[in-house]
Amino acid sequence: MMLEPGNNDELPPIPGKRYFTIGEVSELCDVKPHVLRYWEQEFPQLKPVKRRGNRRYYQRQDVLTIRQIRSLLYEHGFTIGGARQRLTEEGTIVDESAERLQALVREMISELEELLVMLEPQK
Repeated sequence: MMLEPGNNDELPPIPGKRYFTIGEVSELCDVKPHVLRYWEQEFPQLKPVKRRGNRRYYQRQDVLTIRQIRSLLYEHGFTIGGARQRLTEEGTIVDESAERLQALVREMISELEELLVMLEPQK
């Protein structure tokens, strides 16, 4: 099947399972298994769990990452290196905002604890 731009919109919904075989991921992402194995070497973000006989089991996050890689390469014309860099940059942005969010939550908890002390009845 030829890949047309915008094909990512037509990919099937991801079932609510915990693990997917390489065959299932191949169908869910419209990418041949040998391409998935190649991408695994090129993108450090892709780390399917390997079990008996080196069989790969992908999780939902892996499927989403593969769809993102597919979109960058096939729809946006990125090279493998460019797509790898883009994913790494996006991962960094997510990490930084997660750290800021955690700091904010810690700050709020400490403020709430101070309020609790102030609101406790005086003995």
